[in-house]
Amino acid sequence: MAEKIEHIGKREIAWSYAGTAFMIGAGVLLLPFILHKMPQETVGIWNIFQTITFLVTLLDFGFRPSFARNISYIFSGVKSLQREGVAHTTADAAVDYGLLKGTLIAMRRFYRWIAIGVFALLATGGTAYFYYILQKYSGDWQDAMIAWLLLIAINCYNLYTLYYEALLLGKGYVKRSQQIMILGQAVYVGLAIGLIYAGFGLTAIVGAQLISTIIRRVFTYRVFFTKELKARLKEVEPNEPKDILGAITPNAVKIGLTQLGGFLVNKSAILIGSAFLTLEEVACYGITMQVMDILARCATVIYQSYLPKLAQCRSENDIPGLRRYYQVCIGSLLAVYVAGGVAWLLLGEWALNLIGSQTHFVPATMLLVMLFISTLEHNHAVSAGFIMADNKIPFFIPSLVSGAATVLLLWIFLDPLHMGIWGLILAPGIAQLAYQNWKWPSVVIKELWGK
Repeated sequence: MAEKIEHIGKREIAWSYAGTAFMIGAGVLLLPFILHKMPQETVGIWNIFQTITFLVTLLDFGFRPSFARNISYIFSGVKSLQREGVAHTTADAAVDYGLLKGTLIAMRRFYRWIAIGVFALLATGGTAYFYYILQKYSGDWQDAMIAWLLLIAINCYNLYTLYYEALLLGKGYVKRSQQIMILGQAVYVGLAIGLIYAGFGLTAIVGAQLISTIIRRVFTYRVFFTKELKARLKEVEPNEPKDILGAITPNAVKIGLTQLGGFLVNKSAILIGSAFLTLEEVACYGITMQVMDILARCATVIYQSYLPKLAQCRSENDIPGLRRYYQVCIGSLLAVYVAGGVAWLLLGEWALNLIGSQTHFVPATMLLVMLFISTLEHNHAVSAGFIMADNKIPFFIPSLVSGAATVLLLWIFLDPLHMGIWGLILAPGIAQLAYQNWKWPSVVIKELWGK
């Protein structure tokens, strides 16, 4: 049946953990080949690629999570989409397929123009930036430039089809989305390892990512657009896509500004640091942040799985349900950070030495501070997600202020003070601790428990 949001129970949560474990396992399997076969300079370029890819995903400007949330509202039975707040419904309300069809049309049109804009941006300004970085690179320029062209291709295609992810997330297809992700990661790792040993360098990684993304998108389309759903959509006239975009755009823009602030806080250190530090230092910090991102992904598995249910609870005004989900999400986040952080501090360098890595993590004291900062960051991010499930975005201005403060502190710490990697670590931590780390958890606790 194509009615309502899919059930999210223990089996779906188990698949989420399995998918995350496989993603981590795939990364762990691939990372030794990258670190062993590639010099530290090339690893630095790879980290810059990763950061640029993350930056490009921000150019959808908050529409993917907004589309996903509104898809959840539609499958919960709402008959209209609002600029702020949620039109309440009942558990047995039918899906408005005209509203769904209009939303799908709006999503396709929006991402088509975004992909065209990204191509223009990367082909011009992005290429100029990458050429500047290559002036410090002593490796294979031809390999790097081919990889850059493939990176442009994968980012444009990824954005053009980004709404597919919003559809699966909004419908609550947790198990199937994880199965598709596992298939894509298996293809990515297998191709990347083979191409690395064939001597393709950076081209091996980016080319494998492109093929993996295409495979994931094909299967995602087939899962969501079932014969039944296609038949229902064919029978109805769509709601006006312009009206739907008009309802979604205000909060989507706020989310986009929030994500921009988040990028400045969490990812700008690589881009700014590459102008002041050596590629070897960038590689050291970057590889540490990549593992930190893996740990964060593990810590937020349950939260990500429950996102459709949070939207449903908001549409049905189910406060007790929101309390239960909040306790589970925050409890699992803290447990994973403590267990994962201890294991990393004790075994991280041993693991790198075991594989003969040419790149190492930051020293233990720096790593401990980074773990603390990351825990606070994702604790307040989960709390913000519970607020956002009510289609309210009060945190976009504080996020931008934190992002601007991070950039300013990065410049102060890296240029006048010459703090090196410590500057990359402390700038975002100080900016977030000043307000966001404590503000949004306190707002959610006060709303749900009245404290």
